[in-house]
Amino acid sequence: MAVTNQPGRFQPSEFQTGLCDFCDDCGTCCYGLLCYPCMGCSIASDMDECCLCGLGMPIRSVYRTRYNINGSLCTDFMVVGCCPVCATCQLKRDIDRRKEQGIF
Repeated sequence: MAVTNQPGRFQPSEFQTGLCDFCDDCGTCCYGLLCYPCMGCSIASDMDECCLCGLGMPIRSVYRTRYNINGSLCTDFMVVGCCPVCATCQLKRDIDRRKEQGIF
């Protein structure tokens, strides 16, 4: 019998909040604005990475790949380069929502 579907295959998704959805979680937004490096360490800790890895394009790309979120290295680079605080807050909101849903 031939296998026609790969096991564990699932459809690509999107981040659960938009890049500029600050009002979805004002606490996360304030946290990112007031203590950006601390938020990076929090994200790295959530993903079992080194604290220095919590900010920037690599952690965003790893997260997108892990949860099959649409995008590319190029878009990750552009988003983080143009608005690092927005990108980091979006990632933190997504992590928090996935924790609440029990899928993190």
